[in-house]
Amino acid sequence: MENLLSLAFDNLSSYDGMKIRKGLRQVEGLLANICLSRQETSKDRRASMARDPGQEQESPPNCKNLSELSDDPAFYEFFKLQEGFEWNVAVRLVNTLDRLLAKGGDGSNDLLILKALDLIQGAMLLHPPSKALFSREMYMNLLLDLIEPDFCPAIQSATLLTLVTALIDTPQNTRTFESLDGLLAVTSLFRSRGTSRDVKLKLIEFLYFYLMPETPSIPSAAPRDSLPGLLHRSPSKLAKVFSSTNAGSKDDDGRPRSAGDGTTRSQEEKQALLGRHLNSVEELVKDLRQNTLFNGVVS
Repeated sequence: MENLLSLAFDNLSSYDGMKIRKGLRQVEGLLANICLSRQETSKDRRASMARDPGQEQESPPNCKNLSELSDDPAFYEFFKLQEGFEWNVAVRLVNTLDRLLAKGGDGSNDLLILKALDLIQGAMLLHPPSKALFSREMYMNLLLDLIEPDFCPAIQSATLLTLVTALIDTPQNTRTFESLDGLLAVTSLFRSRGTSRDVKLKLIEFLYFYLMPETPSIPSAAPRDSLPGLLHRSPSKLAKVFSSTNAGSKDDDGRPRSAGDGTTRSQEEKQALLGRHLNSVEELVKDLRQNTLFNGVVS
C-alpha cells in the first residue's frame, strides 16, 4: 500500500494537470478497493450460477458495511498509515487543492478541483481523525474560498458537502469556521441573486446541519511532528467515550461567549450567531425541530 500511495503522491505533487489527474485516479482506486467487497472467485461464481442460472455473469462489487470494513485488513493497514504525515491522504489532497486554486479557473482545472473535493470527503470518512486538518485556519480558508461567486455552482455545491464532512462531530472545526466569518460567507452566497437555485438548496441544507446539536469531539492525543493530535489515534481508540465539554456561557451583553477549541455550542447559541447574518433563523430552527425541511425557504 505504501508503494501505491507513493506513486499517487508523486503525481499529486506535480503542477502538470495530467499528472494530477492520474494521481487523483490512483487515490480514488485505492479508496474504492477499500470500500468495495472483494470480487467473487471463479469457483464462487460458478457455484452461484449453478444455484441461480438466470443471474448475470458479472455483477458489480457491493459496498462493505461498517462492521466488514472495520475488520478488513486492508482498511486497518490504510488507517494505520494515515496516522503519520508521510502517508496521510487528506494532507496531500488539500495541498493539491491549494495548488489547483492558484492555477486559476478553466474547465479542466475545475474538474480536478471537483475530484479533489470528492476524495477529501472520502479520506475524512474513512479516517475521521483527518478532519482535524480543518481546525487550522489555512485549510478552512481553502474551503471558504471555494464558495466565492467566482467559482461554478458545481464546485460551490461540492465544497459545501466537503465542509459538512469536515464539521460533523468536530466542534473544534466549527469554531474555526465561525472565527473565519464562515457564516457571513455562507449567508452572503445565499442572499446573492447570482447564486443558482441548486446551490441555495445546498446552502439551506448546510444551515440546517449547522443548527443541529453538536457532539463533542473524540479526545485528542498529544500532538507531535507538526500534526494535530487526532491524527495519531489508533482505530481501537475511536470508539471511546466522548469527553464532556462546557457550553452555554454568554458575555455581559447576552451574546454567546467565544467557545474554546473543541467545545460545543448549544443550538440557541448558534442560532444567535447565525441571526447576525440571516433574518429567518427562527423559521429554520422551527422547521428543523418539526422536520418540515425546505418548506418554502428557497424561492
